[in-house]
Amino acid sequence: MKKTILTIAISLIIGWTIAGNDLTPASGSANSPVMSVTLKGQVVDFNSGESLTGVEVTIEGTDAKTYTDFDGNFEIKDVKPGNYNLIASYISYKNSLLENYTVSGVENNIEIKLQSSN
Repeated sequence: MKKTILTIAISLIIGWTIAGNDLTPASGSANSPVMSVTLKGQVVDFNSGESLTGVEVTIEGTDAKTYTDFDGNFEIKDVKPGNYNLIASYISYKNSLLENYTVSGVENNIEIKLQSSN
């Protein structure tokens, strides 16, 4: 009798444990990690194609901001896929606004061309 009760109790505990720990990940569940990507690109002069150093590139409506390096390259990490407005601003150049740029889970390489304000 004791063996039967012990077997039933162990079976119930194992059953509750397995039922409480679903081994198949549910898509879109709150416990699923949110994918983020790196947005990369280069900022160049519209007329000459020369790389621009020190250009501020921001994602409108977020705190994400970076500056281009000596080769005009920039990189913003941990961007969630979606549509964004990107702003590139530089002294003596007109601000560039890329509206509704789609950041996807694949490759995200942009070339931004700035026009001189002269």
